[in-house]
Amino acid sequence: MARAKRKAKATKAPSKKRAKTVRAKSARRARAPSRASSKPHRSQRFTVSHHRDEDFDQGLRPYSAYRDLGIASATEGMVQAHVIRMTKPFNADEVAIPHFHDVDFQMVYVLKGWFKTEFEGEGVHTFTEGSAWIQPPGIKHTVLGYSDDCELLEIVLPADFDTVTLGE
Repeated sequence: MARAKRKAKATKAPSKKRAKTVRAKSARRARAPSRASSKPHRSQRFTVSHHRDEDFDQGLRPYSAYRDLGIASATEGMVQAHVIRMTKPFNADEVAIPHFHDVDFQMVYVLKGWFKTEFEGEGVHTFTEGSAWIQPPGIKHTVLGYSDDCELLEIVLPADFDTVTLGE
């Protein structure tokens, strides 16, 4: 991209030899196996999910709706991705329950609004539109608030995991 912004100089065209070398390097790079390719993986298939309000279903929590993005089935359960939409105003008695997730990986991205939570050992954080965070496996946390229009993108490995509710 930086090359496109440079001013054009009056120079002679690159030699054919150089152009062939660049193509060869590019071709070699495209065929080079990645480090990840040596690890065994479950098969994955192409999938697409377009936004439709009717695709939001009651999910794990009574105060939110979940829109499955089809990633779990496309990855044979390796990864789950869904959009979480808060459907009720925040009520601490219903929402502020300490818990953790038995996962290998969990990432959350705020699509809309704001979301406030407390993480054991990390304190209270308020995340706004465009914020992202990783919740390490087993980190205890409590939801402390969210905006009425809050929507989150959550990506979790594996797709099938347990949520463990803790005593207050």
